[in-house]
Amino acid sequence: MSTDLSQNRRLNEWYERRIGQPGTDDEVTGYWIFVLGLLLGILGIFMVIISEPASALRGWGIVAGAIALALLVAGPLVRLPLDQYASILIIVGLFVSIAGVLWFTIEYPANWRPQSSPIIAVYAVGLLIMAVGGVFAPLLMTRSEAEASQLRLDLADAIADETDLAGVVDDLRAALEDADADEDDLAREIDRLQSELTDSTADEADLSAQLRTLRTSQSRFELYEDTGGQWRWRLRHRNGNMIANGGEGYTRKHNAQKGIAGVRRDALGAELLLIESEDQLPAAEETFEPVEEVESQAAFEVYEDNAGEHRFRLRHDNGNVLCDSGEGYDSRSNLTRAIDRLREYVGPAAYLRFDPTGFEIYEDAAGQYRWRLVHRNGNVLADGGQGYSRYHDARRAVDRLRENLDDYEFEVYEDAAGEFRWRLQSSNDRIVADSGEGYNDRDGAETAVERVEKYAPDADALDVGPAAFEIYEDAGGASRWRLRHRNGNILADSGQGYDDRSGARDGIESVKRNGPNAEIEDV
Repeated sequence: MSTDLSQNRRLNEWYERRIGQPGTDDEVTGYWIFVLGLLLGILGIFMVIISEPASALRGWGIVAGAIALALLVAGPLVRLPLDQYASILIIVGLFVSIAGVLWFTIEYPANWRPQSSPIIAVYAVGLLIMAVGGVFAPLLMTRSEAEASQLRLDLADAIADETDLAGVVDDLRAALEDADADEDDLAREIDRLQSELTDSTADEADLSAQLRTLRTSQSRFELYEDTGGQWRWRLRHRNGNMIANGGEGYTRKHNAQKGIAGVRRDALGAELLLIESEDQLPAAEETFEPVEEVESQAAFEVYEDNAGEHRFRLRHDNGNVLCDSGEGYDSRSNLTRAIDRLREYVGPAAYLRFDPTGFEIYEDAAGQYRWRLVHRNGNVLADGGQGYSRYHDARRAVDRLRENLDDYEFEVYEDAAGEFRWRLQSSNDRIVADSGEGYNDRDGAETAVERVEKYAPDADALDVGPAAFEIYEDAGGASRWRLRHRNGNILADSGQGYDDRSGARDGIESVKRNGPNAEIEDV
């Protein structure tokens, strides 16, 4: 029946100063119950003396006296080091006596009959119960029972101490978890800074590569006088291939040199016009205007998602979302830098064109890079068979295949399942490529070999500059695209799937048109 010292601190301090150090908290509680009963008893006697019979004041005097008697009995009993069951009996008896007093307040004075009222019986029962708990129970309890009771109290204190210790342990664990969370936040911040450093390093490498490209060349201009006495020029690669020529002769040498200077000045950044056949070529004297930058019909919408991360989406004026960031950024400044990178790279970024085939270099589920020769109808004509740890290694394998296809040997064979397959072997018996799938008969496999021999040498393979578009098929079979920086980071993705590759290519072209000069809007 201990009380909370924090709630009775003043009473406990007064007891310690005036009376002495208490052995238990119950000793202080019992003392103040006794004092309260004594004061109520004096007040009740005084009220009875000065009141008229059957008056309200006398009724309240009787109530005060009855409560005082119950408290005077309970106070000394509470101070005793009794067993838990005895303490419970005292409390129960006190509440029963108070219940009798409350009953008295309801019945007095109209139905109050002191000689035969059951109210007095209820009140007396309460006193009897307290007497049993405080007097008879200790007399009937043996020493062993008392010791067991003390042990139970000690056990309860030990359990309480263990609970307190568990609370301390929980606090320590919570503090440790907070420290781990702070460490995780610090690690994420370090990763973010490292990512920014990587991007900066990649951007610097891009700029250096562009400068090297401008300063170095694998070709040369050759200026010569033809048999007719006219000056001509041609641009030839170091491997002997003819890249370009002047097309016309010049009567004077310095005019030919001007033509070379014009090519050097204008070729870099010149647009490409695809003409289907020679008879559709424009006349030599026909002039044209260079392509001008058009106003964007889209805007970058920047917003904060439910997780508190910053994201963007490029929305066309017609309401269609052309692309989105694909990932969130922890700050607005990082998001702005991502949009700036997208504006810079999206225009010149290339994507794989199937005309009618193309070499796809992709990353498999194990994180390795592989290649496959794909027809524009979606059929896979050839498969590299092995994975590479780097994109450039897979690309070099494609280049070796295209350049050395005549030096390799095709072998058509029947596998264990009874299907016919082909594989392409080098002179050292290394497997360079394979069919990737089986055919029902040998003729089907040989026809596939003929298609590879026909299409592979001229098939397009994506050259990755600072960034490139990847067109891929998602788990639902829809075609999607993503713009990937050369460092591997995804700058943007389509945000939606398309029914076929042509739809994804149209989406790319729309982003290339509208992305570079799109404005930024907050939503």
